[in-house]
This record gives sequence, structure tokens and C-alpha cells, in this order.
Amino acid sequence: MEFKVKDLSLADEGRKKIEWAGEHMPVLLRLRKEFEREKPLDGVRIAACLHVTSETANLMITLKAGGADVRLAASNPLSTKDDIAASLVQDYGIPVFAVHGEDRDSYYENIKALADFKPQITIDDGGDLTSYLHEHNLTEGVLGGTEETTTGVIRFRAMEKEGVLKYPLIAVNDSMTKFLFDNRYGTGQSTIDGILRATNLLIAGSTFVVCGYGWCGRGVAMRAKGMGARVIVTEVDPIRALEAVMDGFDVMPIVEAAKKGDFFVTVTGDKNVIGKEAIENLKDGAVLANSGHFDVEIDKETLKQLAETIEEVRPNVTRFTLRDGRRIYLLADGRLVNLAAAEGHPPTVMDMSFANQALAARYILEHHNELEARVYTLPHEIDVEIAKRKLESMGIRIDELTEEQRKYLSSWREGT
Repeated sequence: MEFKVKDLSLADEGRKKIEWAGEHMPVLLRLRKEFEREKPLDGVRIAACLHVTSETANLMITLKAGGADVRLAASNPLSTKDDIAASLVQDYGIPVFAVHGEDRDSYYENIKALADFKPQITIDDGGDLTSYLHEHNLTEGVLGGTEETTTGVIRFRAMEKEGVLKYPLIAVNDSMTKFLFDNRYGTGQSTIDGILRATNLLIAGSTFVVCGYGWCGRGVAMRAKGMGARVIVTEVDPIRALEAVMDGFDVMPIVEAAKKGDFFVTVTGDKNVIGKEAIENLKDGAVLANSGHFDVEIDKETLKQLAETIEEVRPNVTRFTLRDGRRIYLLADGRLVNLAAAEGHPPTVMDMSFANQALAARYILEHHNELEARVYTLPHEIDVEIAKRKLESMGIRIDELTEEQRKYLSSWREGT
């Protein structure tokens, strides 16, 4: 079996983490048992470019249980957990191509290893695998793919609009049981977790700036407020800015927020959100972190240009001492702080996201002949089924409509 991991001797520790995460992913575990019985993915080649974490490992094990031939590479060089990669190879027989901290060339060599596998279904987080297949004209035989992130979905909707998308993509990110929970509660908690592990600084009493008020930004702002911070939101969308105001947050341009903030988190998917003008206005001691997919939201080049000295003062904390004496701290080199400095989203919330991924793979296999080269959302009934299963796993029951209520609502909707 071909693979590339750091050290197979780490497998035992990785297996324990995989099992721990699996115990807190009941929806995916139930789905795995169904897949083992039914083998809906029998013989299908699935290539996944995802964060190599214990939660991802449980998705890969589920896909394999369904009969798929799977391979995994990292979607970010700093998010790979080497012990998880080792366990997937040694304990579960799943080829992994990922080493924590690898350079750009090695990263794309690993994606090439997925391409050489000639996948029939792709599973992406950020879009690098799908883009690679398109750029190198390797899309022949691909039945369809999925995308986990807002960033990737934006990327592929643009490709669809330009007429260059070669196979159907399921925007798993657009499933309600994904973005309402993973993006909000997962990103919110894991981002704070990454900042605390990297810095060990107190959030209570600080001024915490959240750049972007999408579902991820909402989650980060909520958690920072819950820990006692005064939260400022920066936005370019008037509706989201208004929502942030109504949610009780201060809203202002980033240049003004720069003068006040102690902590900054970018969650927009755009470039240079904290740019030169903002950096020039930062307070001494400001901490900058990013939870967007790519490391482009904080203008690292300007930080380097303005710095007199650059020093790593703690793991995942780089101090830029500017020529005027101000100290600016950049976490995790501007990469995903929740994965580079922590362990990513909790398994409890990834349970639903990865149930969506597994069901999306099955949906592609069953419906690829009907799908065009477009970006799709999974049918609503799949969302509802995942939500029902999650509630059941939590021991929560809800009401059901009576037949009389159903008829009343139906007549009301039809205007009769």
C-alpha cells in the first residue's frame, strides 16, 4: 500500500483519538453500521482532501465500511495530526498522504497522489483537489464531488458560472445540518480553543474583533462574548452588519476597530481583511488570528515589511516587533488557528457534517446520471433525516403534526 505519513510508530496514540472521537459521533456511527450491511459504495474510488483529524478519520472509516476504496490527503499542511495519519494507515488500511508542516511542493505532491488514484468521487475542503483535477484535465471518469467549506463553494459556483466546471459538485456546506452547526458552533468553540492554547491569555475583559459576520463569524462573536469580551464586528455587507448590531455587538470599519482591539479573528474567506492601514493602527500587543480557509486574510507581507524583528515566542505565536516599538502577535502563521493550534471542531458537531459527506457520496453514486456539471445542495429530506438522528442520539423528542394540522397547513399554503 502506497502512503506518506511522518511516523507509523505514532499509530497507537492516533487510534485512541480516533476511537474517542467516534464515541461522540453517533449519527455517523449509525450510518457506518448501515453502510457495512448495505455496501452502497462497493468498489467506488473516493479521494478526499480534508483536514487530517480524528473526526475526518471516522468519515474515512465509514466510507470504507460502505465498500469504497478511499485515499486521503491534507487540505492544509498545518492541520494534519501525524498520529491520526499513522493510525489510518496502520490500523485501518487507509492510504494517507499528509505530514504536518510540509511545504507547498510536498502538499501538491500529495494531491497528485490522489489524482493518480483516478477517483470517481472527490471530497474536498477548500477546493484544492477539485481545482487540481480541472487544471490538469484529469476529470474524466469523475462522477461527482463534494465541498465542505464556504470558500470552496464560492470557488466552484464561480467555475459553474464561467462554464468550466467539468462534473457535478454537492455543496455540503450549504446543508442546514452543516452550516447552522459546524460553521457556527464548531468554528466558534474551536477558534477560541486555538487562541487559548496558543497564547494562554485572558479573553474576559478584552476587546475582541471579529472580521466577518457570516455563520462562522456569528459563532466566534457569540463565544467571545460568552467568555466576557467586549466584541466588535467588522463587515462589508449592510444586512449582516445590521444583524450584528441587533445581536448586541459594536460595528465599525476595521481601521477604527484596529485602534481598540486586543484580539482579532478573520473569518471572511477574502484577502487582506486586516491590511496595511489596519496594521498601522493596531495597538501594542494586538493578537491576530485567522479562521478562514486560506492564509490570505491577514496581510503577512505588510507585517514583515513593517517589522524590525520577527521571533517565534511560543509554539504558534510569532511576535512582529515594528520599528515604532509596537509588538504584534500572529497566531499559526495566519493559517486556520482552530486546526493549527488546536484540534479543530469537536466531534459532536462534525458528526452531522460528515454524515452529510457520507450521504452525499452515496447520493452522487445513485444520481450521477441525472446531474449536470453544476453545484447542487443535498435534498432537504436528507437534512431532516440527519437532524432527526442527531436529536434521537441526544435523547430528545419533538412534536409531530396531527393529520388535521397537516391538512390545515396544506390548505392555507394553497390559499383554499
